[in-house]
Amino acid sequence: MAELSLQHLDKIYDNKVQAVFDFNMDVKDGELIVLVGPSGCGKSTTLRMVAGLEDISRGHLLLNGRDITQTPAKDRDMAMVFQNYALYAHMTIYENMAFSLTMRKEDKNVIHKKVMAAAEILDLTAQLNKKPSQLSGGQRQRVAMGRSIVRNPSVFLFDEPLSNLDAKLRGATRREILLLHKRLGATMLYVTHDQTEALTLADRIVCMSMGHVQQIGTPMELYDRPANTFVAGFIGLPPMNFYHVRVEGGLLKGEGFEVPLTEEERATLSDRNNREIILGVRPEDMAEGGTVPVDVTNNENLGMNTLVHGYIGGRHDLHIVAKLRGWKEYRPGDGVKLQFTRKHFFDPETTNAIRKED
Repeated sequence: MAELSLQHLDKIYDNKVQAVFDFNMDVKDGELIVLVGPSGCGKSTTLRMVAGLEDISRGHLLLNGRDITQTPAKDRDMAMVFQNYALYAHMTIYENMAFSLTMRKEDKNVIHKKVMAAAEILDLTAQLNKKPSQLSGGQRQRVAMGRSIVRNPSVFLFDEPLSNLDAKLRGATRREILLLHKRLGATMLYVTHDQTEALTLADRIVCMSMGHVQQIGTPMELYDRPANTFVAGFIGLPPMNFYHVRVEGGLLKGEGFEVPLTEEERATLSDRNNREIILGVRPEDMAEGGTVPVDVTNNENLGMNTLVHGYIGGRHDLHIVAKLRGWKEYRPGDGVKLQFTRKHFFDPETTNAIRKED
């Protein structure tokens, strides 16, 4: 059992630069939490504070109710998997996986049982006598995970473990991590800049920007009900389209286009009439046959879907990407009219989402 509580964590370096601001969340036993955001947003720094590799400037870190804020990294009962594998090149895979237990001077029979059990989980049994250089990148990352599994830690920490792998291996290893989590039932914190990893792996996602937590929620919550324009633009691929529009009765009027509002949308924006808002539309929430005129610049055919790129009303400052079902044959210069089947609304001053309950 491992429950973590990150209570108002700050990280301030000696040069007064603050990397993390008031990070506050509780992690349930067995949860897989993914910290996601662009480079420099503070996600890895937060993970390193949890691991004990960075001092916590302010706040408290609790593990199963016990304050471990000042506890050295070696005594926190956590195991970390790094981006660069950190394997010993002169050792066999067996020796690499057994290394931490050997250093603790555990019984050789116990070490053997733990290594063999981890190797079976990770499908590495046939590789145990090889050196790291004889393995693929994906296999080496599995060895790094195996080295953590044999320690049987309370918490697993992953710091962008798939960044060094090619696209095919990333997908395969991502699935292995998900299966590993379900098999072990362990508490895991996972850091990535890849929103696809976040959406496919997480029980809950923490989306960060410039050291601040922007939103915490399930993958569907962040995708379907983003808290602000940052989350809306970061989660989802291709990113959400944004336009400044004016609410006028039952219409949203932008430069060169207007779209009708449903009754529910009109109710949501009832106090915004004759005011400007930000309209957000995901590429997959569009279809042909609407009121938005688009001049096509190019297609990206993806088989079942086509990404159509263009400009609204010929305006080069109003770029649009639509993900339309089926194989489309639009050519540069063609015109198409689109409808927005789902809309998101944001306040132009705060960038926060506008919802009916607000």
